Amino acid sequence: MATGTEEIRELLQRVPAFETLGEDDLLAVARVAVPRSFGRDQVIFREGDASDTCYIVRTGHCRAIREHADGRSITLAQFGPGDIFGELAMFDDEVRSATVEAVDADVEAVAILGADMRRLMREHPDISAKLVISLGRRLREANERLARQSFQTVQSRVAVVLSDLVAQARSEGAAGDGGILLTITQADIAQLAGSSRESASRFLATLERAGVVKQGRGRITVQDPAALDGYVY
Repeated sequence: MATGTEEIRELLQRVPAFETLGEDDLLAVARVAVPRSFGRDQVIFREGDASDTCYIVRTGHCRAIREHADGRSITLAQFGPGDIFGELAMFDDEVRSATVEAVDADVEAVAILGADMRRLMREHPDISAKLVISLGRRLREANERLARQSFQTVQSRVAVVLSDLVAQARSEGAAGDGGILLTITQADIAQLAGSSRESASRFLATLERAGVVKQGRGRITVQDPAALDGYVY
């Protein structure tokens, strides 16, 4: 995978964590970024590993999971093109709080070593100030999302997850003809919505009867994305 500095700069420009950086700062970060490739189900890092690198997805999708001692796991988040994960490595070397693995067969990303990023922040103090502003904004948004979810029903949370996945698919170029195809399992949707698989499955069946979605093995086609808004309250 050949990725030039200018292409990486353009990628960084679309990442919320770097949105407040100017052109020169973005180029400085792009120069220390390293292209990486991952295959399907390949573990990028594990929960408990040293936190020394952050990653930005160029193509494909990854997911963050937490694993229980009895072998069970839950999906915490999914990442697509333009998403960053492991970003706290830019500030410290604490251990990873989750495992991240590739979902698709051809995931391409750029990696930024935490040591390189901290060096840049020492050399350019304005970069660290801007990153703190951006990350603080993301934390505020995450807190607001969690607060909303605590008052929502399972149906509403599942509808929001589906809407977010549709928005992500559209941002990646998915067209609306025949619906928006999401490659995801019922179990992953339930975990993202913070519900049991049984509850999410029952609601997905309701949506299917209403013609809003069509289910397949490991995939869901959202045939009427606009109708999802009617289930969010």
